[in-house]
Amino acid sequence: MKYRLQACLFIFIAFMLGCNEYIIVGVLPDISSEFGTGLSQLGLLVTIFALVYALSTPLITSFGNRFLRHRVLLALILIFFIGNTWTALATNFTSLLLSRILTASVAGAIISIVLVMANYIAPRHKRASLVSWVFAGFSLASIIGIPLGTLISTTFSWHDSFWMISAITFIVLCLLLWLVPKDTPQFKGTLKHQFALLKEKQVLLGVAFVVAVCAADYTIYTYIRPLFTNEMGFNNTWLNWLLFGMGIFFIIGNKFGGYLADNGGLKPLRYVYITMTLLMLLLGPAIQLPWLGAATIALLCVCFASYGASTQLMFLDIAEKKYPQSLDLASSLNSIFANLGISLGSLTAAQAVSVTSLGNIGYIGSIYGILATFLVFILYAQNKKI
Repeated sequence: MKYRLQACLFIFIAFMLGCNEYIIVGVLPDISSEFGTGLSQLGLLVTIFALVYALSTPLITSFGNRFLRHRVLLALILIFFIGNTWTALATNFTSLLLSRILTASVAGAIISIVLVMANYIAPRHKRASLVSWVFAGFSLASIIGIPLGTLISTTFSWHDSFWMISAITFIVLCLLLWLVPKDTPQFKGTLKHQFALLKEKQVLLGVAFVVAVCAADYTIYTYIRPLFTNEMGFNNTWLNWLLFGMGIFFIIGNKFGGYLADNGGLKPLRYVYITMTLLMLLLGPAIQLPWLGAATIALLCVCFASYGASTQLMFLDIAEKKYPQSLDLASSLNSIFANLGISLGSLTAAQAVSVTSLGNIGYIGSIYGILATFLVFILYAQNKKI
């Protein structure tokens, strides 16, 4: 019974983190109206958040390994609460940016610790399923959090969207005091020993693949609201339903990814990312017919989310067999390099919309799709040799 409650709490934490990271995409136009800042500049909020997330996560995760894991998690959640509340109170672009930097600095370490704990509390045959459900927590944020946050923002204020997240974080903190696992094994080591994992060719190929997939994702996702409204002509009512639908398809992708992890892993993933690349190339002409464009984005959501369980379990398996002192770092590789990819994709999108039509964004993203496909084929070939 306690395992089920802990598993639900871990999914809820991922939901909380997803709301904080993704809601900014839905409220950018409202922030722009209040601060008088252009959308291309505000797109840097996404880029910088992801970059800080990626750079701070391995350092905080490795440093935190010196202390009891459950205490570190509680401390990081408290810092996250402070950072998100600061965002809700921000009255200018600089204050908003600094608050997002503080939140980003701990978000990656939080999900990394959660994934390590999930790895220990789950029975071996349920690991892929629980990992996929934790990643699905981020998709739940897309289904519930982003449409709700966007609705709150358009009805009241974007500040209130972040007050909602602070309330969720407070609930998480209270539940953690009751349910956090206090006895997960820890293997302490120096920073050098923990980063030894990054010498593995499989790991390097895996993180490069994650970067490419997430860069492709955020080339489109950074400006998803104007893509739906300005390019496809949907109104705000339809926008919320479309964002809700995207979250549903992200969850389908996460669960499909869990199924793939249990049934061949990297082998079937090769065909998923061929499909993703073709869909991105088709997006440009597809958005001329709004519902065809929406259907194309829905299928892209499935592809974007399918990698998580396979790469996460690959990183954890390598660490368990060869580098047990690097287990915390291994658990964070997906989130670290996903955010590097997000940073790269959002920066690419911000530059692209300044020189070309938003309708061409799929062609730009397909470049990362081709790279992701190439990398997953190499990763599968490398994995077969071992």
